[in-house]
Amino acid sequence: MSKQEVRHPDKQVSTGAYSAGVLCDGWLYISGQGPVDLATGEVQRGSIEEETRFTLAHIEKILQAAGCTAGDVVKCTCHLADMQEFDRFNAVYAEYFQPIRPARTTVQSVLWGGIKVEIDAIARIPEGKR
Repeated sequence: MSKQEVRHPDKQVSTGAYSAGVLCDGWLYISGQGPVDLATGEVQRGSIEEETRFTLAHIEKILQAAGCTAGDVVKCTCHLADMQEFDRFNAVYAEYFQPIRPARTTVQSVLWGGIKVEIDAIARIPEGKR
């Protein structure tokens, strides 16, 4: 087994004892991302739509750092603080992942820092980039 850390290009402050992403045998595993400014460590509060966009932007940067795109993502786990915001979250999520969307689990969770959304992802590294 070959493991390699993938760092978020904007991360300047420690936000926990984890890697943003880990490459392992042709797969990229992305840790749960949320609406946190990685230059300051401060939560970027906003509507569920704004927090989802901010979170997906983090995922996109980690994917790019590993040579992937959103089209390479095969599975996401999404945590929402309030399941009543699911439809609004889902509308933003649907814009990001197209045309074959990843398999997904969405659950309601108590989230760190009072954030509204956290998403982790698994992507397959494209053949020419492994």
